[in-house]
Amino acid sequence: MNKHRIGIDLGGTKTEAILLDPTGAVRYRQRVPTLQNYDSIVTCIATLVQAAEAGLDAPASVGVGIPGCISLASGLVKGANTQCLNGRALDRDLSTALGREVRVANDANCFALSEASDGAGAGKRVVFGVILGTGCGGGVVVDGRILPGLHSIGGEWGHNPLPWPRAEWGEVPGPRCWCGRHGCMETWVAGPALAADTSSAARERHADRLARGLASVINLLDPDAIVLGGGVSNMEHLYTEIPALLARYVFSDVVHTPVLRAQHGDSSGVRGAAWLWPA
Repeated sequence: MNKHRIGIDLGGTKTEAILLDPTGAVRYRQRVPTLQNYDSIVTCIATLVQAAEAGLDAPASVGVGIPGCISLASGLVKGANTQCLNGRALDRDLSTALGREVRVANDANCFALSEASDGAGAGKRVVFGVILGTGCGGGVVVDGRILPGLHSIGGEWGHNPLPWPRAEWGEVPGPRCWCGRHGCMETWVAGPALAADTSSAARERHADRLARGLASVINLLDPDAIVLGGGVSNMEHLYTEIPALLARYVFSDVVHTPVLRAQHGDSSGVRGAAWLWPA
């Protein structure tokens, strides 16, 4: 069996492909702009896969991370902000185009899998991965395996409400989220929300809100590590201020949960897509 793995990260603006060799080392990488037409996306991914495995003596496995998920009810993509994917059988269409099974998973789950496999969370049994960028996603990995949940929404903390809202900070009822509700975590801690906060205390408020959101995750899941990714995760103060703030909100007399920066940076998602196929 060929142990090479191809990962595809289908993002809103760019699509990235990598080839991992049997040791997990990257042997090929390519990035192209993400197209906004469904058939063109399928063709683009097929072309990237063919280029990545050129020269191999057997086809590689293929995993794809998307900004949404495959509905267990319909088998079609749901919740993708690349709108042309919604309602389409992406995994099946890619499998047909490539002549092999293709595994498709949520991009935040791929991120968490990457960091749990050989990144910042390596060696930890339960890892909660967080993507803080234009949106706010999350994924759970237990014993090296993604925990998608009954409805394929495991880890989707971005659409839970901000815990313990503070009226003095204008947090009630909170901004309207694209999902139709008010006060979702995504409306408070993602990049656009931080950029829109003109208060001189924006950084302090953002850190406190993020700590409250992560505290609710710890209260429910109690992970061995939390790993942060996405553009907002590059803010250095998060790794000193968040751990200190967690003690205010976590239902425990001590809080030792490490909050870690992603080891593989913005390539973690595509690496995790490749790791959808275990050794």
